[in-house]
Amino acid sequence: MENLSVIILFLFVLFTLLGTGVWVGLALMGVAWVGMELFTTRPVGDVMITTIWSASSSWTLTALPMFIWMGEILYRTRLSEDMFKGLSPWMAPLPGGLVHTNIVGCTVFAAVSGSSAATLTTVGKMSIPELRKRNYPERMIIGTLTGAATLGLMIPPSLTLIVYGVTINESITKLFFAGILPGLVLAAMFMGYVAIYSKLGKDWTPDVEGKLSFSEKVRNSRFLLPVILLITVVIGSMYLGYATATEAAAFGVIGGLLLAAGQGSLNWKTFTESLMGATRTSAMIALILAGAAFLSLSMGFTGLPRGLADLIAGWELTRFELLMVLLVFYIILGCFLDGISSVVLTMAVVEPMIRDAGIDLIWFGIFIVVVVEMAQITPPIGFNLFVMQGMTNHEMSYIARAAIPMFLIMVLMVFILIWFPDLATWLPENLRQSPGG
Repeated sequence: MENLSVIILFLFVLFTLLGTGVWVGLALMGVAWVGMELFTTRPVGDVMITTIWSASSSWTLTALPMFIWMGEILYRTRLSEDMFKGLSPWMAPLPGGLVHTNIVGCTVFAAVSGSSAATLTTVGKMSIPELRKRNYPERMIIGTLTGAATLGLMIPPSLTLIVYGVTINESITKLFFAGILPGLVLAAMFMGYVAIYSKLGKDWTPDVEGKLSFSEKVRNSRFLLPVILLITVVIGSMYLGYATATEAAAFGVIGGLLLAAGQGSLNWKTFTESLMGATRTSAMIALILAGAAFLSLSMGFTGLPRGLADLIAGWELTRFELLMVLLVFYIILGCFLDGISSVVLTMAVVEPMIRDAGIDLIWFGIFIVVVVEMAQITPPIGFNLFVMQGMTNHEMSYIARAAIPMFLIMVLMVFILIWFPDLATWLPENLRQSPGG
């Protein structure tokens, strides 16, 4: 009962602050302040300053602004246009045709961005007009793009995985490699759905594409070479042990600037816009992480995380039952908070449960990301829904309905991860044997 009253108090303060329009990071600090005042005699100001400084000065966290900047640079290039030119000749003959460019384009851009919103905007601004022009079903264009853009959260460099790794003090590089195979499998499942729909959907009447020779397809593929080279440098340098995640992010920024310069997209205006965009996003995430660190410390004084972990341990749930409870919990939470906020807000309570249950923390990071991906496309706060609404002017309810099949595929992906855990753990385990891994 004591734990319940503390939870109710914390939630009341949190939702009161969020409801009045206070930023998420400051709202978390407000809840922590109340907790410290009520449950400890320590000087709250001194503790808050020390905790915020410790959370903000983490060396691991330096990878975050660098990867965000790389994504911002590429967002302002002609990358999406070039990707469509390079991918469309190979996608057109497949069942489902050019709708696959949404999924493959998002998968490719996710590997150089790390942001779901940047992936959606970059791929969408080129693919939506082209697919509409060819009479593909609007619901499929919107649904596949909204769903596939969430791959930016899983395929490295994933901002959510960086935040998760910093929060639980786990290797960012291992988390990145844990996300590769599940990300590719999820993309393949999305493509499988498109192929099936193209055969069964009554509204599937796109225009027939003209056939290109193999040599013409290869010639068009030259547009993909710069971004594939950049992915190889960033991911390859980490896998081979030549660079940490932070160093690989620096390589990515340099590569992004060279790519933009080579395309003629780099000028003082795009440079400063990309830098300011990265600064704003990084500052927002850093503030949320600082608030969450202070809240975690405050909750530690109340004994709440350990108490809840002991309570759930007393229920004697199996691992599968615990994961199902967490799945439902994060889906509900995702209706009201963005993914990064959900992760940092809950880890203080969830991490002890996961450790006690003997669940691999690297694997759980991928589990969390899949569930957080669902939050990106669930109303009322699904961020991808807002971005898509801004791009297409469709009703929010229409976009959410179009994305339902992708949401269900992600639910299936959660069960695949549970049934085949090696999907997430095989690459990181092999990475441990590589030089510098």
